[in-house]
Amino acid sequence: MNETLDHKSREAIYEYVDEFGPVDHEQVQDELGFDQGAFGNHVTILKRDGRLKETNGKLETTFEGDFDSDTATTFSEGDVSFSIRPARQPDHSGLVEVIRETVADGRDVVAENIADILDNERVLFRHDDVQSRVFFVATVDGDVVGWTNLTHPELEKLEHTAELTVGVLPEYRRNGIGSHLLQRGLEWASEEGYERIYNSIPSTNEKAVEFLKDHGWEIEATREDHYRIDGEYVDEVMMAVWI
Repeated sequence: MNETLDHKSREAIYEYVDEFGPVDHEQVQDELGFDQGAFGNHVTILKRDGRLKETNGKLETTFEGDFDSDTATTFSEGDVSFSIRPARQPDHSGLVEVIRETVADGRDVVAENIADILDNERVLFRHDDVQSRVFFVATVDGDVVGWTNLTHPELEKLEHTAELTVGVLPEYRRNGIGSHLLQRGLEWASEEGYERIYNSIPSTNEKAVEFLKDHGWEIEATREDHYRIDGEYVDEVMMAVWI
């Protein structure tokens, strides 16, 4: 098998474990149709590269394993009590719905694209040669009501940067949830060694621009007529913060 096919096979194994893990070797091998020798070789390479690990005889991804996903921090502000925690794969469908509802007005193009990617790939976490991404969620009574996401291109020249999105369902805003999500995302980014966090927002999303400015972000540039939303050309506001 050539290297291109090898790579695709390993990606298939990683994505399966990422979606359904922790899982038995036999389950992955049978579901994906690998013979024992080829499967064992691919798993060995994925372990060597730090993408899979084996715990109690089951395979799981190491990236999501970097989090203690059962640990949540609870807050009570305004009229609501909520928790902030790392996302888990079972949050997938609920998280996509929250993102879509939050960006339904078309004023967060980056987050809208993330929802499309999650729908297509069916996994929350990503850690490969091209890109890495993580999510934290805010929950009320166990239901996802907000998120923050950090996406990082796996390029040496950009290893100090990550793109961040954050959003909260309209009915839960003005309770400090967005601020706590933003803080949690930036804390994680700092712990992981990132230095510059950025995002780009349509200029019509004035509340998002002001929210980030209130939290120390700065406008670095504006690209005129970059978006076309509902038939109208809209400027892109490029914002960032150094941590």
